[in-house]
Amino acid sequence: MSPLFLAGHPALDFLNTALAPQGRPIELIGNGGLLVDWLRGAKLLSEQETLDVKRRFGVKALDSAAREARVVREWARAWLARWRMASAEDKAEDLRFLNRLLAYEMRTRQVVVVDEGLRLVERARLETPEAVLALIASQIAALVTTEDPSLIKDCAGHGCTLWFLDRTKAHRRLFCSAAACGNRAKVAAFRGRQRAAG
Repeated sequence: MSPLFLAGHPALDFLNTALAPQGRPIELIGNGGLLVDWLRGAKLLSEQETLDVKRRFGVKALDSAAREARVVREWARAWLARWRMASAEDKAEDLRFLNRLLAYEMRTRQVVVVDEGLRLVERARLETPEAVLALIASQIAALVTTEDPSLIKDCAGHGCTLWFLDRTKAHRRLFCSAAACGNRAKVAAFRGRQRAAG
């Protein structure tokens, strides 16, 4: 199964790399190659950076990073679920964990040509496999520092385990995808009305 990028934020798309439609668990970052490909799909790595990371670190180191990423994902899932209700004291241990991950991040600045002009850009320096985890941690940090926790929602679709950020104007989004879970809910409601009427 291909990764899903429908949550509206890379941190939540990362949580959605473990899903269980209708109770069947599916793991989308089961090895290092899949993790790096997910980072490229989430636009956290360029195509060239993806190739460089795979070549530089190798299968064994990236598989280890993927195992760590799965641990980080489950920690993030539990923390974000508690986020709305936690007091500042309750967040201290989680913030220490997040900040340890962020400490792996190194940045570099480069001047690049963009549309016939020059631009100064900042990029992650991926010197160690742990720096890959820092890419994910920076998205989690961005989520908790810039978004309203009440807008992080679980899909209301029957059997769906996906998360999303509700960016709709009225904040009434219920489903991870209107085309998938939203449509299934409409069909189920229609069938229910037909059964009740007939």
